[in-house]
Amino acid sequence: MTPIPYPKNEVERLGALRRYDVLDTPSEETFDRITRLAKSILQTPIVLVSLVDESRQWFKSRQGLDTCETPRDISFCAHAILRDDVMVIPDALADDRFRDNPLVTGDPNVRFYAGAPLRTMGGYNIGTLCAIDQVPRELSVDQVNGLRDLAQMVVDELELRRLAATDSLTGALGRGNFFSLAEKEMSRVGRYGNQIGCVAFDLDHFKTVNDTHGHAVGDIVLQATVKSCQELLRPSDLLGRIGGEEFAVVLPQTGIEGTRAAAERLRQAIAGVRIAMDDGELSFTASFGATACAGPLDTAAGMLKRADVALYESKRAGRNRVTVAFDDDPATPDAVSASPSLCAASARRPASAA
Repeated sequence: MTPIPYPKNEVERLGALRRYDVLDTPSEETFDRITRLAKSILQTPIVLVSLVDESRQWFKSRQGLDTCETPRDISFCAHAILRDDVMVIPDALADDRFRDNPLVTGDPNVRFYAGAPLRTMGGYNIGTLCAIDQVPRELSVDQVNGLRDLAQMVVDELELRRLAATDSLTGALGRGNFFSLAEKEMSRVGRYGNQIGCVAFDLDHFKTVNDTHGHAVGDIVLQATVKSCQELLRPSDLLGRIGGEEFAVVLPQTGIEGTRAAAERLRQAIAGVRIAMDDGELSFTASFGATACAGPLDTAAGMLKRADVALYESKRAGRNRVTVAFDDDPATPDAVSASPSLCAASARRPASAA
């Protein structure tokens, strides 16, 4: 069996995959409809929306297969993502790369494979829409074209969700809508000279929560985090889910000290959340970075960048604390973004359960 190949842009490719925030989410009719249609067009018993993660391929939608993931090192899709177009293997037993593959020699007894790369707008192949059969076969030109078109529909749906107004799991603003609304608030700063603050925060040791308790509990932690924050924030404040466990808040009409105080209240609220478990209670903490508008030339992205720098200083200093990025020179926000003055506040030992 041929060793697993890796794309030259693997780090960036994985980053693109994770920005969709789709791994380990429940099955959804939108994607299942696409795989059912592909199964009908291609007349194969198995069709999958396969996302190739660092060490596995995980199936967002599957027809004709019970398992939800398989190791990447035996994955056909790991080869398909290296291509710009559909990869077809008419007979895996006649292909040196796959004839000894355990997916061929054992269950599900793959003999035929066709995979269309899921290519993002940024040019990264994050997975495939693939069809599998247990007998050798070929595809017609129309079937290949159909598979290619359906793969693009999968990518289109992922893009729409990435830009969606609201994060479906937590109820926070989606990333695209958060930045759109944040820039509108920034435009008011330029027109009226208002103050505006920005907070970035990230749950501490969230991977450990998922690894120890499972992704279902991890989802509950994310939901509880957003709920605890929404109870404290004003209707005019913007709370967005920026990444998996990464969040940001924009605070209109709020200067740097008010932003620091708001971040501290959020930190305490999150640290006070308790989730009932069979063997007790789960608690967790978050690390915060806070900043404020650096002047009329500043942007929402620039503020978040400074808050992110402060956030990672909080993590470096021990987590579960707020670090403030002060404006060294409000007239030059780029310089401020690259090298803010940092001041740590409200340090506390992280909760052991998180």
